[in-house]
Amino acid sequence: MATATGESPDVIKLESYVPAAAVGVNTIVIAGKADVVGTITEVAYIPVAAVVGADTNSRTFSLVNKATGAGATVMATLPMIASAGTAAAYVVKDLPLSGIAANLDTAAGDVLAFTSTYVGTGIADPGGRLIISLSRA
Repeated sequence: MATATGESPDVIKLESYVPAAAVGVNTIVIAGKADVVGTITEVAYIPVAAVVGADTNSRTFSLVNKATGAGATVMATLPMIASAGTAAAYVVKDLPLSGIAANLDTAAGDVLAFTSTYVGTGIADPGGRLIISLSRA
């Protein structure tokens, strides 16, 4: 969507629904497509119920750049272990961005995927909303 001057905004928000995943079930959701060359500046997950971190059996949330096919660059990740605390219901939980600057870059046409992966026997993912901020280069 263009601004009044006809230019695209400097920060583009991509939002997607994340379905619930039972204990022991992985999910992957197409979070959106980067229409511009840019940099991911924020990844936030808003669960519809609390997710309590655990050390042995847990879950990891990640944003992965699939590029235009089978890419596997992890852009942000949040392991839901005890030290990560709890993701409260209806409260924004930011996923820490990759410490490698190049991993945050997108090319026009890159497909971004959100993964919810169980560790050990896992914990449930209640589902919710994913919000990604993409700054134009």
